[in-house]
Amino acid sequence: MESADRIRAIMSALRVSDTVSVAELAVEHAVSEMTIRRDLDELAQQGVVRRVRGGAVSLLLRGEEPPFGVREREAVEAKRRIAAEVASLLSDGEAVLLDGGTTNLEIARAVRDRRLTVLPLSLQAAHELGTAPRVRLVLPGGEVRPGELNLIGPLTENAIRSLRFDTAVIGCCGLSAEHGLTAHDLSDVAVKQAAISSARRVVVATDSGKFSRTAFGAVCPLDRLDMVVTDTALPPAEHDALIAAGVIVRTV
Repeated sequence: MESADRIRAIMSALRVSDTVSVAELAVEHAVSEMTIRRDLDELAQQGVVRRVRGGAVSLLLRGEEPPFGVREREAVEAKRRIAAEVASLLSDGEAVLLDGGTTNLEIARAVRDRRLTVLPLSLQAAHELGTAPRVRLVLPGGEVRPGELNLIGPLTENAIRSLRFDTAVIGCCGLSAEHGLTAHDLSDVAVKQAAISSARRVVVATDSGKFSRTAFGAVCPLDRLDMVVTDTALPPAEHDALIAAGVIVRTV
């Protein structure tokens, strides 16, 4: 098992129990205890766990979003396929709002050679597109959210509301028939709502793992979305709920 897969499995274990054991994880993943210690040390550097004798204790509040650096290593291939599909949906000349998050960072990479006007809501995506030869890069004002480096607050919301976009590509922390689109950070909820209101077409780009989660902040119901692009592990019941709500579903 690769390091990224082990760390993803450790994160899953931490969602069930607040503590993990080096010895138990080593047996479960058939690796040395030294390897598990390195994995836990990496999570400790990300602020996910506190190392204790023989294991680690979770530092995340129940339902709290893992750090960007951890999420960036999850479902990497699926996110790249999703990014390529979203890029194929965009026509040259479009004005595109690109939400923050790890999947949308992959989308920024996928559209570097396209002729688009892009307003990114994260510093990572802005950096990626800063040297793109044909992208017209437009930046909003706002406060930078620590760790995530996405833009939030009234300045960001007002900048979005003063513009009109052909397509808003939105990320999420959770998506379900029951609760719609949800996000952990309430300031991020307000920014997403402004983006959805300012776009002719709303595309949600998310890996299928988000369909098993519901975050604290409600962004919008399913019927406010035009399209969802996700991977083929999308649960059938959620697929049917999206279709019933009039949402186009693309799986890659």
